[in-house]
Amino acid sequence: MSYICKIATKEEMLKQFDYEISIHPESRSNWETWKEEASLIPEGHRVTYFGVLDGEVISEATAAITEYTIQNADMLVDSDTAYLFAFRTKKAYQGKGYFGILFRFMLDDLKKRGYKRVTIGVEPEELRNKAIYAHFGFNEYIKSAIEYEPDGRGVEVEFYSREL
Repeated sequence: MSYICKIATKEEMLKQFDYEISIHPESRSNWETWKEEASLIPEGHRVTYFGVLDGEVISEATAAITEYTIQNADMLVDSDTAYLFAFRTKKAYQGKGYFGILFRFMLDDLKKRGYKRVTIGVEPEELRNKAIYAHFGFNEYIKSAIEYEPDGRGVEVEFYSREL
């Protein structure tokens, strides 16, 4: 088995959106909107990272490196701070350390790019995710805000940060 971490091309990222659309029929329109938005984002605003096992994308994460398209961006992204989001690992591979490897790859890359801090958002009731993020060092509370999905649904999100 060969697991590699890489920066995804725009084509690879859009192909991954097609996969997400196919497995989320209940929220298909949201995923289609997110794909369309991602396709329109100019280079230099986001970096998407993939964890690939034997040619299959099994984990992913994205770093917003500018405020472009980020809701509630104040205190979350600036010239020294990247905002991390869209953490996903296919269910069959969760809890096996793959995302941790990808996460360290992402942090190393962002540090090389000159970022000194990273931020994340998590819904308050997502206790498992909050514990994982605390384990990864996201212990500094920044703020809470409402994030809006494409379908108009508002979701409360707590934001945390850590130094690189």
